[in-house]
Amino acid sequence: IVIKRGITSFISPPRTANRGRASPPRTAIGAKLDVATASMSKPSFQIILGSASTARQRILAEMGYEFRVMTADIDERSIRKDKPEELVMALAEAKADAIIARLLNTGQLQKDTDMTLLITADTVVVYKGVVREKPTSEDEAREFIKGYSGGHAAVVGSILVTNLNTGSRRVTWERAEVYFHEIPDEIVDSLIGNTDTVMGLPSALTQQFIDEVLQPLKA
Repeated sequence: IVIKRGITSFISPPRTANRGRASPPRTAIGAKLDVATASMSKPSFQIILGSASTARQRILAEMGYEFRVMTADIDERSIRKDKPEELVMALAEAKADAIIARLLNTGQLQKDTDMTLLITADTVVVYKGVVREKPTSEDEAREFIKGYSGGHAAVVGSILVTNLNTGSRRVTWERAEVYFHEIPDEIVDSLIGNTDTVMGLPSALTQQFIDEVLQPLKA
């Protein structure tokens, strides 16, 4: 598996009129962050995971965090970008914005609440130059998986961490080239309905972004 990492964007706070306007990006650092060491000195804060993916929930739990789950319930197919890297970041941002709007509308997001971080993510597969999102049926899922047999595809994923108290955000993407052996029909059948097996969170980047958005905002 070949991993390619994207660019970290620093996005303006979500509660201002300038939401979504990116300031100059910088390259993401530290591909080999020791998550276990970093987790030992975690400050007190709450985490909301904006994903129903059991794989993402498992990864975050294995990092030692407690969290609650909220889903964005957005129309993902209404958001289109030319590049898969741009698409997964736009989807992660749209999910975060939808959850923030719900928190504001229900009065759950107040200035005097405990420090709260929101984590959202998205994943797509690129196969023969075509972006594939979540299959809409079992037949489509089976077609996708059988097509990968003996070939290769790229998995492009994003991670976005938002500090709900300060509005600070960190977002990036990763791309992995995945090469497949021949996939027997019984394996294809066992994978149908289990899309969470290819969904995840890059734990090192997640920890890095958590640490960064907890830093005081510079004047």
